[in-house]
Amino acid sequence: MPAQILDGKQIAAAVREEVKQEVARLKEQGITPGLAVVLVGDDPASQVYVRNKHRACEEVGIYSVVHRLPRETTQAELLDLIKQLNNDPQIHGILVQLPLPEHIDEKTVIDAIALEKDVDGFSPANVGNLVIGDKCFYPCTPYGCMVLLDKAGIDPKGKKAVVVGRSNIVGKPMAMMLLAHHATVTICHSRTKNLAEECRQADILVAAVGKPEMITGDMIKEGAVVIDVGINRVGEKKLVGDVHFESAAQKASWITPVPGGVGPMTIAMLLKNTVEAARR
Repeated sequence: MPAQILDGKQIAAAVREEVKQEVARLKEQGITPGLAVVLVGDDPASQVYVRNKHRACEEVGIYSVVHRLPRETTQAELLDLIKQLNNDPQIHGILVQLPLPEHIDEKTVIDAIALEKDVDGFSPANVGNLVIGDKCFYPCTPYGCMVLLDKAGIDPKGKKAVVVGRSNIVGKPMAMMLLAHHATVTICHSRTKNLAEECRQADILVAAVGKPEMITGDMIKEGAVVIDVGINRVGEKKLVGDVHFESAAQKASWITPVPGGVGPMTIAMLLKNTVEAARR
């Protein structure tokens, strides 16, 4: 039986509708949730992401401001802007679009964002709270993956989960969130021996390595749930995930498509985190 599709577009639309209603309720109390996005330089992919985030905010009624800074902006100038945004009562969430130009230290910049405005969930304090199971902002992509599982009625409790990829943005927080939902979690990466064998153990397989179609159908257990976080451009126009969709879909019970799977969820969860920041 071919896998059922975990439709991120459809589920993200439902999340956005919930957010829109919550924004309306907050506005009745005189609170308009506000998100500031900071873009340094002219990276084409980053410009597309920022445009999409700004449009998504407008659709649900979130006040959104984009600070576009030239590539030559110094680290001191960027930190000064973040300090201003930390102190701006209109702004509840701050997002600095990554990657930053090479002369700016990403960690220093992320550390400078006020904890209560870190809607990306990247600051050390938020990450630490995630690890110990305390209140935090969940990083948007893994948060979106967890909502996809929830909406499909897939409970990680007692299941074997394998996360391929150990990035701070997806792999590590994804593992922590699955662990918090009582899955038994293995993290794999570029130096894992017998990767295919590890993947075949998974009831829930999350691929987040950034390598086109690296996970193939023969690496997937019959009936597994496959979450493909990867988005890779192949050739002029084609977008593919980290999973070879056609072969994986013959083995999996559920699978996310690329595009239209995890991608739309990331922005939806950013909106949700921004509204949560305003509520707090």
